[in-house]
Amino acid sequence: RSSYSCCYFVLPCCFFDFHGKYSRRQSKKTQYREYLDFVAQVGFVCGFHVEEDCLRIPSTKRVSFVGKSRTYPAVEHALIDEQITQFINSRRTCAGATCDRRVGFNHEHHCGGLCKEAGSEPPEDETETAGTIWMPGFRPREKVEQVRNCASLPRDFVDEVVLNVANLLLNAAPQKSCSDKQGGNMNTWNQGESLSLREVAEHLDKEILKKLKSEYGGLQTLLKNNHQVFEVLNGRVHIRDWRKEKPPSKTKPEVKRRLSAEAFKTRLCWFFIHHPDGCSLPSEACPYAHGTEELR
Repeated sequence: RSSYSCCYFVLPCCFFDFHGKYSRRQSKKTQYREYLDFVAQVGFVCGFHVEEDCLRIPSTKRVSFVGKSRTYPAVEHALIDEQITQFINSRRTCAGATCDRRVGFNHEHHCGGLCKEAGSEPPEDETETAGTIWMPGFRPREKVEQVRNCASLPRDFVDEVVLNVANLLLNAAPQKSCSDKQGGNMNTWNQGESLSLREVAEHLDKEILKKLKSEYGGLQTLLKNNHQVFEVLNGRVHIRDWRKEKPPSKTKPEVKRRLSAEAFKTRLCWFFIHHPDGCSLPSEACPYAHGTEELR
């Protein structure tokens, strides 16, 4: 609907309709094939010669559609636009009920008059013409998507949260270390306590939580991003004990094992700097640098 000269390429993936998740209609087809047919139908309704192609990509969903030319002359653009409006509204009103979703049905009968707001008679307070109204409340995605996975937060802020949470876990009633449980080894490296995400959040400053609220996943995402320090399992936060981490697989080719063992240390070890007992691993076994002299 952008313009008559518009062309498109689409690689269908997640099963979504115009107003929510796509509802299956035919049990004789796979969910993927049925959804592909729906996406192709959208192209046909919009007046395109729809071509199907299979991409050479390492994915199970690699069927694409291309619309390079129209099935109607430019003078019929307004008529096709009305047909598109009907189609969109039919998908919306029938989303939760069983009904005929084909184009060309009695529009007024199926919509019960609810679709007039997107039809040929726009509301009085609308200054746009019928041809420019795509659907009520439609808001296109921003051209540049804001990164909201905690990766764009200031480094000082992230470091402060990490230190606060780590101190909270370390100052709680300490658990016995893995070596203590097995007996015989007097290693008393403080693993701290595990707390639920809710308990951790309750101890953080309100301003910190307010800043994290605008990020997808919030506190949990930030802690998971800091894999070196924390382990988040089943909604509980733990201090990561690198002694328990599985050693590199022996099935790796010799060259890869050698490169892994000789990997350059590009980040400082958080435990070496901040943990009261230092790092639980000796310098040669730790994947992080014990001091700036080890950084490469």
